[in-house]
Amino acid sequence: MKARVLGCLLAISSLTLPVMGQEKNKSVSLIVLEPGHFHAALVQNTPYDNVNPVVHVYASKGPDVESYLDKIKKYNSRPEDPTQWDEKVYTGPDFFQKMLSKKAGNLVILAGNNQKKTDYIKKSVDAGLNVLADKPMAIDAAGFSLLKEAFAQAKKNNVLLYDIMTERYEITNALQRELALLPDLFGTLQKGTPQDPAVTKESVHHFFKYVSGEPLIRPSWFFDVNQQGEGIVDVTTHLVDLIQWSCFPNQTIDYQKDIKFLSATHNATTLTPEQFKLVTKSDSYPDYLKKDMKGNNLEVYANGQIDYTLKGVHARASVIWNFQAPQGTGDTHYSIMKGSKANLIIRQGKEQNFKPVLYIEPLNATPAYEKAVAEAFKKAQAAYPGIELKKNDKGWEVTVPKKYDTGHESHFAQVAKKYMEFLKEGKLPAWEVPNMISKYYTTTEALKLAKAKK
Repeated sequence: MKARVLGCLLAISSLTLPVMGQEKNKSVSLIVLEPGHFHAALVQNTPYDNVNPVVHVYASKGPDVESYLDKIKKYNSRPEDPTQWDEKVYTGPDFFQKMLSKKAGNLVILAGNNQKKTDYIKKSVDAGLNVLADKPMAIDAAGFSLLKEAFAQAKKNNVLLYDIMTERYEITNALQRELALLPDLFGTLQKGTPQDPAVTKESVHHFFKYVSGEPLIRPSWFFDVNQQGEGIVDVTTHLVDLIQWSCFPNQTIDYQKDIKFLSATHNATTLTPEQFKLVTKSDSYPDYLKKDMKGNNLEVYANGQIDYTLKGVHARASVIWNFQAPQGTGDTHYSIMKGSKANLIIRQGKEQNFKPVLYIEPLNATPAYEKAVAEAFKKAQAAYPGIELKKNDKGWEVTVPKKYDTGHESHFAQVAKKYMEFLKEGKLPAWEVPNMISKYYTTTEALKLAKAKK
């Protein structure tokens, strides 16, 4: 009983840590650490009721932190729904040590260079700080081992370590998961085969894109797999997470028992000097990229595919990075879950105007089945009012009201708000930590396998 009371007191203290300049009734105070990725700013795209507007930033001097601060200034000065962040910035070579010694907040936001991210995570939770980290939290086997230690230490210190899984909040992903829970509509998830997996998720991304209406400038280190990580351990994190989350909702996954690898491959995307300059604004390649040069071009191992089984279900996750999407298009996603009664498929091609659309394609569309689908779909409509079924020649398209299509950038606030709920409760759902560990085991072990093939 005493141990339980002490644990509750520690959890409360981690949220009410006194912070210089903290407003009353604002239980969470942000520390933004080395914000090298635009995702760090996106977490602050909206205000939060229980978050102190004073934000303490610790970073090395350079364009990365300046780009982050510029985005925050634009959020603060926009005509509609401006934020009111008050950024207190420290830059210098000792920024991390300074952050640990000052503890000017109680929640560390991490989104940047991945080379040291796992170490930053571990030392932050060691210091009794909560951490909300952009993916990936680990980019290799050594990082995975350190991440496991970080989760163990977070538990000891009663702080919450969590990663930013925005794709759970994309409406078609959420609905695919929801419909797979309806046995009268979906049936049961099939096992599949190595050649024909029961679950496939494919993602196509682009180095040059627009964010918040402006061309995204990426740091040069983004193209160094030793700093950013290969594609198979980066974007694939989202795909592996969705496979776990959709196929086995709210279930704990044991990475030592439930995951079996079949194959893993990786390959490079070639960037010309002109393309590199366009996306980085840099006139030359830094020395750390010379190892990846082939002639005058840069070879970036951004692409990868993982074939594996999860609790006996055959799954495939693959990612492709191109330089720039054709005019009028963007990043795309394809996903299929195969049930005994129907397949649930997300397509995002030309026919869909490059917007993700969810389809129900039955294996045997009898009148009795169609009636069962209409009845079962009411459960999904109760959870997501306004969604409808639109008949087509293969089955149905799930039509979604515009209010649910909020865009990728808004999902960061949705993740953050969910995380704030966990902080208030003082715990994550029981399945989240073991499943995060399983997710990063899958990606980092797949990288080992892909490299061993070469």
